[in-house]
Amino acid sequence: MTEHIDTVVVGGGQAGLATGYYLRQHGLEFRILDAGDRVGDPWRNRWDSLRVFTPARYTRLPGMVFPGSPRAFPTKDEVADYLESYAERFDLPVELGVRVDGLERNGGGYLVTAGNRRIEADTVVVAMASYQLPSLPPFAPALADDVVQLHSSEYRNPDQLQDGGVLVVGAGNSGAEIALDVAPEYEVWLSGRDVGSVPFDIDSAFGHRVGVPFVMGVLYHRVLTTGNPVGRHLRPGLLSQGGPLIRTGPADLAAAGVERVARTTAVEEGQPVVGDDRVLDVENVIWCTGYRPDFSWIDLPIFDGKESPKEPVHERGVVPDAPRLYFVGLFFLYALTSSLFTGVGRDAEYVVEHLTSRAG
Repeated sequence: MTEHIDTVVVGGGQAGLATGYYLRQHGLEFRILDAGDRVGDPWRNRWDSLRVFTPARYTRLPGMVFPGSPRAFPTKDEVADYLESYAERFDLPVELGVRVDGLERNGGGYLVTAGNRRIEADTVVVAMASYQLPSLPPFAPALADDVVQLHSSEYRNPDQLQDGGVLVVGAGNSGAEIALDVAPEYEVWLSGRDVGSVPFDIDSAFGHRVGVPFVMGVLYHRVLTTGNPVGRHLRPGLLSQGGPLIRTGPADLAAAGVERVARTTAVEEGQPVVGDDRVLDVENVIWCTGYRPDFSWIDLPIFDGKESPKEPVHERGVVPDAPRLYFVGLFFLYALTSSLFTGVGRDAEYVVEHLTSRAG
C-alpha cells in the first residue's frame, strides 16, 4: 500500500523540528520521519563530557528558550531533552524508528520509501545535517592491529582506551575538547593544522556581553553568508576545514599538557606519521576528522558535479531543478550558523515561507 502525506520532513533533529514549528504555524499537514528511538538521540549518543561550545542563549529553536541560565553551556543530554520537550510542546508529528532510504520523482510529486513503506508526498524537506558518515583518512586501516582507534562518533570516555599514548587527529573544536577530556589520564598529542581561535574567553563578562553576541549574532549569522561576497569567498574553505576554536584555546590545551603536532600524513610500520617524518609511538588514535554527507538515497539529478562530497544544488535550501524539494540543516546552507541552533530556525522559516507561497 502507498500512503499520501502532503509534506514529508526527513529528519527529526533541530532542523526538522524547526521546520515542523513553521509548518505548524501555517496549519499545514505534515509528518516528520526520524530513524532514532527518541527525539534527540544523536545528541545522547555523543561523548559523555560533551557540552555545547556556546552559551545556552544560542541553543534555542523558534518559540522556546533553553531552560536554565542563558550563560550556561548545556550538556549533550540537556540538549537532547530540550529537543524532546520542544517536539512535545508544539505537538509536532514525529514518527520515530523510520529510516528513509529512498527519494525519487513520482509524477508531479515525490515517492519517499522507508523499508517496505511507500509514501507519496507533494513536498519534501530534507532536514538532515551534513554530518552523516564518519570520515577517515585512507591510511587509517594501516594502523597496527593492537592500536585502539576510534572515530569521534564512537568515542564516549577515556575508559575505552588502553594504557599508553593517545593521538587525537583533527584540531577543530571536537578534537580539542576530546583531547582535554583524555589529558588527565593519558599523554596526549593533538594533530592537525592550527584552525585559530576566537580572541577572547567566551565565558568571561566580555565574552557574554560583547564577544559571543558579535561572533554568533553578527559575524557568523549575518556576515558569513552566501548573500555577500565575503561569505561566498570563505565558504569553500570553511566547508573543507571548519571554523576556529570557540571555547577551548591554545592556552587551555597547553595547561592540560596536550602537545600540538603537525598533521597526520601517513602510517609507517603500524604507527602514525605526523608532518613529514615524525613517527609517534602511541597505543590509541581518536579520529576527529569529521563526517561526510550521504545523499546516495536521493535518486534525483540535483547534485553538483563533484565526486566527493556531493552537494545538492540549491539557493538557501530551495532546489531550483526539483520544485517543492527543500533542504534545511546543511553546513553553511546559507550562513555559517545554518547547521547550528542559532541559524537553523531562520533557514527553516525561509523554506516554509517559500513552500507556502507555492502552495497554490
